[in-house]
Amino acid sequence: MPPRTLLGMLTPSSNTTLEPVTAAMLAGLPEVSAHFGRFRVTEIALSAGALAQFDNREILAAAELLSHARCEVIGWNGTSSGWLGFASDLALCDAIERATGARACTSVLALNEVLQATGVKRLGLVSPYRADVQAAIVRNYAAEGIDCVAERHLGLQDNFSFSEVDDAQIRSMVRDVMAGPADTRPQAVAIFCTNLRGAPLVPELEAEFGVPVYDTIATVVWKALQLAGIDTRRVTGWGSLFER
Repeated sequence: MPPRTLLGMLTPSSNTTLEPVTAAMLAGLPEVSAHFGRFRVTEIALSAGALAQFDNREILAAAELLSHARCEVIGWNGTSSGWLGFASDLALCDAIERATGARACTSVLALNEVLQATGVKRLGLVSPYRADVQAAIVRNYAAEGIDCVAERHLGLQDNFSFSEVDDAQIRSMVRDVMAGPADTRPQAVAIFCTNLRGAPLVPELEAEFGVPVYDTIATVVWKALQLAGIDTRRVTGWGSLFER
């Protein structure tokens, strides 16, 4: 048997999108497989109970179980540091690596790496989240020198409901954030939620608007493949991110 590459993905318990989308992205890489560990996440809000879902103890317990499958990379396939602060993902990656010996990455840190590398200062932000959650994300990007010049959100809180947002709604939100004058509109768009089915739409949206569209399921897959030493250009049909 040729060497296998095993990628672990930490998954919100109520998410029904990231697993099939991740598997589809990796379908052309026969030696690579993704393996999923769930922990409890049922709502996205700024209440104490909702924020407590992202306590590292629960996430690390799921990561430890993934390490039994000898995953060489473990990714947090979620966007919580968008409102908690990006330092929370840095601390989580450090804790995962110390606890499991695997390399670690996250959806948001991978997105931020790409935005920094490509010099994006004007970002379009698309999410299903509540207004207060969206505002926290916008503030955290502003602190990093990235202005969310246009944003659309759906005001949803129940995590399962994000997976029921249809393609037409996602297209409409992206088109709305790209509707401004050419000299002030976003240099890139982030579809910011790993239970939102934006990744399959990325190639058509990039072709329509001529700017990169970064989906947060795709960003963690991209980074996990990089950490595992896999040429991301082998992932085709999922947008410009994988061509980097």
